[in-house]
Amino acid sequence: MKKVTGAAAAMVLLSGAAAFAAQPTPWQTDFQPAASPIMESITWFENYTLWFIIPVTLLVLVLLAWCIVRFRASANPTPSRTSHNTIIEVIWTVGPVLILLCLAIPSFQLLTAQYTPPEEPALTVKAIGNQWNWDYEYQVETPLTFNSALLLDEDRAAAGKEDRGAYPRLLAVDNEVVVPVDATVRLLVTGSDVIHSFAMPAFGVKVDAVPGRINETWFKATKEGLYYGQCSELCGKDHAYMPIAIRVVTPDQYQTWLAAAATDLGGANRALMASVDAQNKIASAGE
Repeated sequence: MKKVTGAAAAMVLLSGAAAFAAQPTPWQTDFQPAASPIMESITWFENYTLWFIIPVTLLVLVLLAWCIVRFRASANPTPSRTSHNTIIEVIWTVGPVLILLCLAIPSFQLLTAQYTPPEEPALTVKAIGNQWNWDYEYQVETPLTFNSALLLDEDRAAAGKEDRGAYPRLLAVDNEVVVPVDATVRLLVTGSDVIHSFAMPAFGVKVDAVPGRINETWFKATKEGLYYGQCSELCGKDHAYMPIAIRVVTPDQYQTWLAAAATDLGGANRALMASVDAQNKIASAGE
């Protein structure tokens, strides 16, 4: 679950089919572009840890090479019998402790933030993992429930999702989760049969869906677009065909979709897609 490299990220974000914002791409070497405060913190923490990992790794490699060359049998026919060195022992004890403290403090802060919403959530969505699809329940005034499964090739035309750039094979679904941009969303996750895992890399979300138990997390999407994730816990023969798609839209688009979805989910989805496409064309024309 890594983000795309610079060139690939630019293609994803600036593509003419700007109906999507983040998805897995071939030959990924890093995280997907961050689309939430938590993912931005995760990206920062990764870069921060590299300032410790790289020097420590290089130091260990240099010391190993030096020991191999300096203390090889041919250069030291009579091995040293030194049993200890106080200064060295203090350094290799205190040094790692300080490094671990520098890593532990921001790590615990990030872990706490992942499970502590900064404000009262504006929306609560329950995700239920099944073999091999997802049920979603919107806990709003008029509850909304629907199933989301892998979009089959023969259903693309009817769904208006023939563009494989915006709706890629094995990632596109028939019904996306729709949430408003810049809104804190509480996510309740459980499973109906076996253990699944709800993962949305661009949001920094990954939580197990355990039968008989509800796990809670949150996210706040800061960029409009269509984001893709997948079940990340081996759950059976069709585990690889259990994608997750979340569409982030404006508050007005969300409210219009929510009102229409209560009676006609398919029609609401098509109307939302048309609204998003029109918005993208206007944005592209203004660039």
